[in-house]
Amino acid sequence: MSQIRQKQGYLRLEEKAYEALRGQILRRDGWRCQACGAMTNLEVHHKRFRSQSGEDTEQNLITLCFDCHAHAHHRTEYLRRSRSERPLDERDLESQ
Repeated sequence: MSQIRQKQGYLRLEEKAYEALRGQILRRDGWRCQACGAMTNLEVHHKRFRSQSGEDTEQNLITLCFDCHAHAHHRTEYLRRSRSERPLDERDLESQ
């Protein structure tokens, strides 16, 4: 009889610890979107999504503006781009 392995659960940081890490990432990235350079509407993005067992670690987080974050999640219907920068490519996120 084969054994069924239980899926390893994701350990999420507590809210205060995550907010501290989020601040650290924003400072590390110079308070700029790492895809387009914007300095407003900044968010912290998981390069490897939490749903894919991505962790809350400095190596897995990057600063993106709202538009680039939406693009990274393929939510193009929410994009409100008025800038003429080149489109964000997922390879750009992986190289950060």
